[in-house]
Amino acid sequence: MIESFKSQKDMKRQRYQEVYMRSNWRKQMMISALALTLSATNVAPVFASAAPDGKTNAADIAQTMGTTAQWNRWEKEWETLKNDWTQISLSPGSNATELNFAWYTPKQTNDDHSNANVPKLIIGEGHNMKNAKVYEAEQTAVKDERDNNGETYNSNKVTATGLKENKTYYYSYDNGNGYTKPAAYTTKSTKSFSFAFVGDPQIGSSNELKGQDSQKFYDAQSDAVKSDAFNWSSTLNAALEKTDDQLSFVVSAGDQIQTTKKKLPNKDASKSEIEYTGYLSPEALKSLPVATTVGNHDADNANYTYHFNRTNASELGSNKVVGGDYYFKYGNALFIMLNTQDTNVAEHKQFIEQTVAANKDCKWRIVTLHQDIYGSAEHSNEPEITNLRYQLTPIFEQNDIDAVLTGHDHAYSRSKMLLGGTKANDYTDDEFDAELEKDMDAGENPTTKTVAPGNIKNDSTDEKDQKYLAYLKSIMDEKAIETVKKQGSSVINPEGVLYMTAGSSSGSKYYDLVPRQQTYIAHRWQEDVPTYSVVDVTENSLTINTYRTDNDEKIDETFSITKSKGDTTLLNAEIKASESIVKQKDAYTTESYRVFEQALTGAKEVAADKKATKDEVENALKVLTNAKAGLEKKATTKPATVKKPTAEKKVVVAKASAKLKAGKKKVTVKIKKASVSGYQIKYASNKNFKKAKTRNTRKTIYTIKSLRSKKKCYVKVRAYKVVKGKKIYGSYSKVLKVTVK
Repeated sequence: MIESFKSQKDMKRQRYQEVYMRSNWRKQMMISALALTLSATNVAPVFASAAPDGKTNAADIAQTMGTTAQWNRWEKEWETLKNDWTQISLSPGSNATELNFAWYTPKQTNDDHSNANVPKLIIGEGHNMKNAKVYEAEQTAVKDERDNNGETYNSNKVTATGLKENKTYYYSYDNGNGYTKPAAYTTKSTKSFSFAFVGDPQIGSSNELKGQDSQKFYDAQSDAVKSDAFNWSSTLNAALEKTDDQLSFVVSAGDQIQTTKKKLPNKDASKSEIEYTGYLSPEALKSLPVATTVGNHDADNANYTYHFNRTNASELGSNKVVGGDYYFKYGNALFIMLNTQDTNVAEHKQFIEQTVAANKDCKWRIVTLHQDIYGSAEHSNEPEITNLRYQLTPIFEQNDIDAVLTGHDHAYSRSKMLLGGTKANDYTDDEFDAELEKDMDAGENPTTKTVAPGNIKNDSTDEKDQKYLAYLKSIMDEKAIETVKKQGSSVINPEGVLYMTAGSSSGSKYYDLVPRQQTYIAHRWQEDVPTYSVVDVTENSLTINTYRTDNDEKIDETFSITKSKGDTTLLNAEIKASESIVKQKDAYTTESYRVFEQALTGAKEVAADKKATKDEVENALKVLTNAKAGLEKKATTKPATVKKPTAEKKVVVAKASAKLKAGKKKVTVKIKKASVSGYQIKYASNKNFKKAKTRNTRKTIYTIKSLRSKKKCYVKVRAYKVVKGKKIYGSYSKVLKVTVK
């Protein structure tokens, strides 16, 4: 198995600087039509590019990440492991109390006559497997597959039930040669959780040979799988390290493996097991479930269904080879996985509607499919893709889908919030393909690496060019871009849908970004480096951060969707009650009525705003109620005696005092308790507090997380009291500093 490794961040960055920063590595990369190797005399850029596709060599990424020893060990292990078809896969169960397993065992001669040899899986709590349960596998014969020894296999599937949150279990399974060494699986919280989103591991794709029925081809395929599997493991390890091993599961947007009739000799789609062996080899996958999506490279044979135990699987959306759509729940989120290799959109619509109706308690609704219907690399503009876009997006919008996660394009992109895109131009795939090849021919612009050159000029008079450009303009979907309410990096109560396309998670293949960035794209990125996203889900927010694996740096800003819609029932009632006052406005003083009128107008605007937050609704109600109570009747006979306003007592907030305690990537602030409403913590990596961040808390102990190791952290604290809805702050404490562990 690929060894799990977690190198120190400072070691990674040091090696990154040594390899990359001595020169502009993108400019130094050499294009090769057949290989991605570098001259021994060059400063070694770790990631090289080809025309038109690029890839990442495992030995190179190991050099950057400081894991060369692991790579050397893996090279040796692969020669034995590549023939082992019995590795297990973990998949999410229907909810967090379940976990699905699938694995192969050699087929026995008496399989059809007795259940004596049916494999079992044992799972229990802790090292001692307390309260262990034994599950007998449901078996299916693996068709059309024999290993090098002529052995045939069964697929075994088990669903473990009754799992509890935040508990470590150990499991062992019979792989045909006895029970395996127990492996650990730790459940996580469902109230708030994190999952990784990845795209196109496509193990084996880095093999540049095609259709050669020779030992050379199969040796090249084995080497490609070996390299891609190592990179895939590196990405999973990076994601686990980034989250301190707190990932609940992984969502894959499809193309787990490469094998397809397009590449294999004799158009044979059955020989995929070496690639599944590589895909399942990372040690991380023994404790990390993956919710897989069917990609075009998975869909050629049934091996996909043998290797993954999908929950709530449906025949709706089935391409009759690898099954249909499925879904699972985790906490307050609903995950809908579509097999869009089946183009029967009516069936996908039925599945989505049925699934949403059966899970109305889920606040978040996330769809995953393979095709990047709102991507930004070379697949994204294909008529086949955009036609699917305009069929699916109305369904997503009608069912209040929050985010759609896709792959296929091997390049990262994030859309703006989109609502109501419509098809405006008919264009055939054949017409498009011919123009795309002309437009994106990297050979015409050898300096272009990850963004296609755009050879077709906007002022071209060629009829075919003009038709192509008109088509591109029609699918920009400018009118679908939603005007959103923002608060920092978060959009507040959007009505539209977010579309994200994952880059390659293994570096087995990269595609260039299209030369004309679509208007619907908020951010896109391609530097021929494997990437992954971490998605954090809470009661009211969904937050996404995306990273490159070589140096752990973010490739996009943090993006969040916040849901905090306020209940307008009381506000509308107060508005209705206040309408009678409008008819009697002459009875009130000019000033008091003016205040009331402004409050009423503001309340109506908030009540009509579908994106109004809970705080906005509550504040509008408070302002209107106070304004109503503050109305003053006009004097009738003699002026009323006006009392001099009493001077408000000055609120004094004592200076705060605090202590710091450094932890791993975190700092704990202990504040001396005082009679106040709360505290404001200000922290930065410099004593001048440039680019400082602030956090408010009511607790006296607060932990600042996600800090960089070995870096100084400067902190100061002040207390505040809330008086009449306004925060009054005291003086800051003295500046404290500590070095993060």
